Amino acid sequence: MAKAFRIISKTLSTVMVAAVVLLAVLLAGIRLVGFTPYTVLSGSMEPTYHVGSIIYVSKIEPTALEVNDPITYRMSNGTVVTHRIVEILNEDNPSNLSFRVKGDANQHPDGTPIPAVAVIGKPRFTIPFMGYVSEFVQTKKGLFTVLGGCVAVLIISVIIDTIFPKPKKEAVEEQSDITTEND
Repeated sequence: MAKAFRIISKTLSTVMVAAVVLLAVLLAGIRLVGFTPYTVLSGSMEPTYHVGSIIYVSKIEPTALEVNDPITYRMSNGTVVTHRIVEILNEDNPSNLSFRVKGDANQHPDGTPIPAVAVIGKPRFTIPFMGYVSEFVQTKKGLFTVLGGCVAVLIISVIIDTIFPKPKKEAVEEQSDITTEND
């Protein structure tokens, strides 16, 4: 029974550490290789990008964009949007380059063309539902939940190790396995 508790404790600890590391890589570490994550908040790009997904956007030269490319851009009010290019305007004049865009789920193109300077980048890949996790973790409640879960698993592990200490024979065998591996 004690061995089962120790196995469960180690498994929970390992899963918790792996989940925290994975979240850190997907939400922050990915920036080190040039991607910026954005959460999809509306259905305007369904079914390409589902609500609650996270899209990973990399910078791109606006002159390299083509019709049918999805782009992520910042509107004049600061809102970040991802829509698809349906028309390129002023292609011959890079200083006035702009894009007419439309959400995949929308019937009509957006009213105002998007100037090239507003383009943040091009979405490269997406992870469904990850946006919900990202948004939750960025709240106080989410941060406390994640930290509280980690602390709870740590405390449970310590309690299990205290209540059910390893028998001396098992501890010696484990130590000799570690010594053998290091040799």
